Amino acid sequence: MLWNVDGKQLEWVCAAYLSQDQVAIQEILNEFDQHTDNQQRLGLPSRLTAKTFVFRLLYGGTAYSYGHDPDFAGLGTEAYWERIIQKFYEKYSGIKSWHTLLEETAKRSGRIVSPTGRVYHYEPLIRGDRVTWPRTKILNYIVQGLAADLMAIGRVTLWKRLKGVEGIKLINTVHDSIVLDVDEKTCHNISIATVIKDSFRDVPKNFEKLFGVEFNLPVRVEIEKGMDWANMEKVA
Repeated sequence: MLWNVDGKQLEWVCAAYLSQDQVAIQEILNEFDQHTDNQQRLGLPSRLTAKTFVFRLLYGGTAYSYGHDPDFAGLGTEAYWERIIQKFYEKYSGIKSWHTLLEETAKRSGRIVSPTGRVYHYEPLIRGDRVTWPRTKILNYIVQGLAADLMAIGRVTLWKRLKGVEGIKLINTVHDSIVLDVDEKTCHNISIATVIKDSFRDVPKNFEKLFGVEFNLPVRVEIEKGMDWANMEKVA
């Protein structure tokens, strides 16, 4: 039996933590459905559109990119998306300030340092008299890097707690996903879902132990299982 563990809204949690945006933090703590709220608040056609818009904005999306993206075809012009972005930043002003700070820091020092100590180096692209900076990389890398660090902490904790348990093997991990091979006939004496959730519930505590920095948000996961990828059912 395959068990699949996915980090829940992992990049959004990372962005909220790095920016310390109080609205985003409270929504996460309260398990508030921010994507539905953003769909309604921003006037977008579906929850999926709102979710896609938010994550692309975290990675440096611009009004131009939305206006010319086939996935958003027919939704609006660059001016329309500029208004949507402005409304988003009005709600999440902490994220806007953080995005501005990231760009200013990268341009000033040529690097950004993550709370875990990862250092991201940036250089301008010079074409004649024109100087541009890689905005997408500046906004994206620190979020993706922190997400990888959080998953690594949870993965190692989970591996340690399942190590030696007969019938369970950690067989694969990709970005925010962990795959277990579970023989449920031989490991019925433990609650696998409980062990998984507890391992990730302890990520903030272990993060502080490792890096000496408080992590003030929960790290949650979604768990599915099935005989194959086409037939998975939600466990927790």
